Amino acid sequence: MTTVDETQQARIDIDTQAPGFLRAMGRLDQAATAALDQVDFDVRLRELVRIRASQLNGCAYCIDMHTKDARAAGETEQRIYALPAWRETPFFTARERAALALTESVTLLPQTHVPAAEFAAAADEFSPAELAALISLIVTINAWNAIGVSTRAWLPGSYQP
Repeated sequence: MTTVDETQQARIDIDTQAPGFLRAMGRLDQAATAALDQVDFDVRLRELVRIRASQLNGCAYCIDMHTKDARAAGETEQRIYALPAWRETPFFTARERAALALTESVTLLPQTHVPAAEFAAAADEFSPAELAALISLIVTINAWNAIGVSTRAWLPGSYQP
């Protein structure tokens, strides 16, 4: 298992070295958020999806950010703490479970290839527009996680909502 030094330094200042790319990522994030807003996708579920993908990817900065945002949106501590074991708890609705299952499947794409049954379960809970917005959200948070984990550009605890 790899450990991270507490005096962790950024590997590269991606904000400075690839500013156009980061602006494009910002626009991708805005587009995903706009798609979610168009279908009135629950803000708390958005954050749970972001947190769960970030947990799977080991992105400490995004976990810190999105747990803060989830609390600000009214999410409970109990559900945030239970998120890694969501399948084992009664705290999540069928709709939330479908979103979390799809999040895990898309995040772990090389292992899962998003099984038809999981996609169908999500399609049973979400309209096509909602499902498209959810997939946009999952893809976007996974991209942010890849940047954060690979570059260590943003330090956990530095996000202020």
